[in-house]
Amino acid sequence: IRRSLPKVGRNEPCPCGSGKKYKNCCGRVA
Repeated sequence: IRRSLPKVGRNEPCPCGSGKKYKNCCGRVA
């Protein structure tokens, strides 16, 4: 499990900068 990203809501913009929602981006691989 990767914990490099800060906690973010599933419907918040992904902190990776893709512009996608977290659940549709990095959130699905956590």
